[in-house]
Amino acid sequence: MTHTEQDIDAPAEVTAPPTKQGGVRGFLQTLGPGLITGAADDDPSGIGTYSQAGAQLGYGISWTMLLTLPLMVAIQEISARVGRVTGHGIAGNACRYYPASILNIVIVLLFVANTVNIAADLAAMADALKLLIGGPGFVYVVVFGVVSVSAQIFFDYQHYSAVLKWLTLSLFAYVGALAFAHVAWGQALHGLVVPQIQWKPEFFTTLVAILGTTISPYLFFWQASQEAEEQRIDDHKEPLKKQGAHADSEFRRIRVDTIAGMGFSTLIALAIIVTAAATLHANGKTDIETSAQAAEALRPVAGAFAEIIFALGIIGTGLLAVPVLAGSAAYAIGEGRRWPVGLARKPKEAVSFYSVMALSAGIGIALNFTPISPIAALYWSAVVNGVLAVPVMVLLMVMVRRTDVMGQFLVGGGLYWLGWLSTAAMAVCVVAMFAGML
Repeated sequence: MTHTEQDIDAPAEVTAPPTKQGGVRGFLQTLGPGLITGAADDDPSGIGTYSQAGAQLGYGISWTMLLTLPLMVAIQEISARVGRVTGHGIAGNACRYYPASILNIVIVLLFVANTVNIAADLAAMADALKLLIGGPGFVYVVVFGVVSVSAQIFFDYQHYSAVLKWLTLSLFAYVGALAFAHVAWGQALHGLVVPQIQWKPEFFTTLVAILGTTISPYLFFWQASQEAEEQRIDDHKEPLKKQGAHADSEFRRIRVDTIAGMGFSTLIALAIIVTAAATLHANGKTDIETSAQAAEALRPVAGAFAEIIFALGIIGTGLLAVPVLAGSAAYAIGEGRRWPVGLARKPKEAVSFYSVMALSAGIGIALNFTPISPIAALYWSAVVNGVLAVPVMVLLMVMVRRTDVMGQFLVGGGLYWLGWLSTAAMAVCVVAMFAGML
C-alpha cells in the first residue's frame, strides 16, 4: 500500500524512536535545515527587495507575505522529504532517473544565478560595513567572501551547522528596527490582512520580485541536500526508503522545522517591509534599490541606531546566505556528477565538491572588481531564478509521485496539491515578469 500524505499523520505501527527532550529545548533540537534555509531566504538581496517594496508601496504590500508563506512551506517541505526519503538531494535523484541533458541545463543556470547572487550579497555586506566603520569596501568584499567559504571547507560540520543556527539570530535586528519606526499599526494590520492591488506596473514588478525572492531554486536544493547530509553523519539513520520504521516522526520533524524556518523568514520580511513603509515611504523616500541604501536612508528619519541595527542585520544574514548559495551550487553539481559530496567530508575526501564551492564564491568576489554592477546583474539573476524555478518545481512534483524514487513514501493529499499551487504561482510570476519586460 502506498504511504501517501493522508496516512502520514496516522499512528505509527512501528516502535517510535527515542523521544527527544520536551519543552523549548526539545523544540530547538528539532530545528535544523528548515530553519537555516528560511533564514538564508532573507539574504541581503532579499532585504533590498523587501525594503524597496515597503518604500515604494507602503503597508499595502504586506499581505503578499501571508500569500507566499504556505507556498514556501509546501515546496520546501516536499524538497526536504525527497532528501530524507532517498538519501540524495534533488540533483542526486535527477541524475538517476532523468536524462542528463535536463540536469545539465538546470545546474548550469543554478550555478550562474547563485554566483551572481553571491556577488550582490557580498557587495551589500561590504557597503553595510562601510556605513558602520568606513574604510575600503573592496577589501570587505574579499574578506567576507573568503571567510564565508573557508568556514564551510575547514570547520567541522557539526560546529559549522551550529554557527549557522546562531547566525539566524542576527535577523532579529529587523524586529528591533521596528522599535525606531513610528508605525501606524492600524494601517499596517489592514495592509497585512486586506489584499490591496494597485493596477500599476511597479506593483506587479514588486509582486514578482517578492515571489521570486521567497521561492528560489537554491533553497530547494539546499534543504533536500541538508536532509541527506544529516542522515549521512548519523550512524542510526538510513534513507527512509531503506529503513522506514520511524517515517511518521521524521515527517513531523521536517514539517515543524520547515514551518518554523519559513515562518521566521516571513516574520523578518514583514518587519523589513513595515519598517521601510513607516520610515521611508511615509517620508517620500521611494527610490531604494539596495539593502545598504535602505540602511543609510533610515538615519535621517529613524535615527543612527536604526541605521546601525539594519546594517548589522545585512552583515549577519549575508554570512548565513553566502555559504548556502555556494553550498547549494556545489551540492547540485556534485550530486549530478555523482562525486563524493557533503560538508561533513574532509576537503581531501571531496575535492571537486569543495572546488565548486570555492569557484562560485571566487567568481562572486571577482564580479565586484569588474565594470559589471552586481546589483544590476542581480536583476538578471532574478530572471534566471524565476525561469529556473518553474521546471525545477515541475521536476520535483513529478519526482515525488514516482515509486522508483520515493518508494512507499509518495507525497499526496493537501501537501501535494499545495506544491502544485506553488508551482503554478511561480509560472504566473514568470509570465508576468516577461510581460513587464516587454
